[in-house]
Amino acid sequence: MKRVIVIGAGVGGLTTAAVLARAGMDVTVLEAQVYPGGCASTFFHQGYRFDAGATLAGGFYPGGPMDRVARAAGIDAWPSRPADTDMLVHLPDGAKISRRAGDSRWDDYRAAFGPQALDFFRWQERTADALWDLALRLPPWPPQSAADVQSAFSSCLSCLLERGSADLFPSLALDAFRSVAAHLRRAPDRLRLFVDAQLLISAQATSERANALYGAAALDLPRRGVVHLTGGMGAIAEKLVEAVRKHGGRVLYRQEVTRIRTECGHPVAVETRAGDSFPADLVCANLTYGNAAELLSDSLPGGSLPAPLRRLPPHPEDGWGAFVVYVGLDGAAIPPGLPLHHQIVIRRPLGEGNSLFASLSPAWDATRAPAGHRSLTLSTHTALEGWWQLYQHDRQAYEDRKARTAEKLLETAELALPGLRLAARLVMPGTPVTFQRFTRRMSGWVGGFPQTHLLRNVRPRLSPNFWLVGDSIFPGQSTAAVALGGLRVAEMALAANQ
Repeated sequence: MKRVIVIGAGVGGLTTAAVLARAGMDVTVLEAQVYPGGCASTFFHQGYRFDAGATLAGGFYPGGPMDRVARAAGIDAWPSRPADTDMLVHLPDGAKISRRAGDSRWDDYRAAFGPQALDFFRWQERTADALWDLALRLPPWPPQSAADVQSAFSSCLSCLLERGSADLFPSLALDAFRSVAAHLRRAPDRLRLFVDAQLLISAQATSERANALYGAAALDLPRRGVVHLTGGMGAIAEKLVEAVRKHGGRVLYRQEVTRIRTECGHPVAVETRAGDSFPADLVCANLTYGNAAELLSDSLPGGSLPAPLRRLPPHPEDGWGAFVVYVGLDGAAIPPGLPLHHQIVIRRPLGEGNSLFASLSPAWDATRAPAGHRSLTLSTHTALEGWWQLYQHDRQAYEDRKARTAEKLLETAELALPGLRLAARLVMPGTPVTFQRFTRRMSGWVGGFPQTHLLRNVRPRLSPNFWLVGDSIFPGQSTAAVALGGLRVAEMALAANQ
């Protein structure tokens, strides 16, 4: 049996682990925390269960990414309920735009942006349909060989032919080299702002920079249906942990990995801070590429990292961090029937509190808060460097900025949840420094690469029998995307080790 060590119990790593364990490999998952999920975990504090980072669960439709993962991992069902409204987007002029999965979305778009905007959404949906169909075929992307290029091209061509969409090929070819903004040239400013805000949370870049193909697919996740998970987002990781163990694998907590030992460029063991060493024939790192490089650097002669890691900085210069506020509040302040997800846009530039995402726990989920209470996660994009400069050189200024930013987010969230601050019983802010402490992600970078071109993600195979999963590889961020990436890595690793 091949001995597989998976570093990190995030959704991507656990997906790979569950599939490889089901295939008969000897799988061990090492997790530094005391619970699984990473940036898609749910943690417990003072009676509340808060979603740590990711709060929007998509991709659970029949035949979709999470359905594919469940079948591959041997999971009978996810503990989920469909959402009535996926999210409500609040724009600065007072407009409130519902994002729904059903046909009523066209009425929402027409009312919010006028009939001239419908051409944009027709392009976006038709392009997204083709791209999600292609992504579910698990093409080798980015390609790592001439065979991969041929395989990816063949997958794309057969996908379009089977869908009867061969006429899309010229448009897809153009969109591969241009941004979403190419389809918004004459769009009203309200539509452009709406699209920019949605792209920021789904592609980490606004329309002027987000690649048109990736952007079309990223904008599509709400249309394909959002669900709410009993127990919070961490329920995904918990079900995957069950699957790993059911198939004979192990998931070990409080095992922070400190080194990947290699011989002749191949991983042979993984060492932890607890002093344990785990022999390995294959290593799969559910880490950022910067964290993976750090674990390898002491092991390789002359610090000779694999080529995909050698040419990259520890995190992308345009990569984002998150400022998060976890709020426990009196449930009486929440109007019945209020959607559970809200994006609130105040002004440009987006991020830094000018736009935020708010997610409430469902009233029906008694596991998420004390009786009569609800848990709430607020988050906004924030630049990384400023927080670290203050933290390292002026701790009081760091704390002052943290308090001001938390107050700004609470004030902004009042637009969707009037009376929030009076109803709050617990308020806990977190910065990129906090994210590094609890997730071990270098500098607190979250969300993966801003998707400005199609070759930006790191290739998953870093060296023989050493693989990378998570939001650093294609398809990038979101639980559905990292799960799909983990499934793809599992299939590639199985093919390479037959």
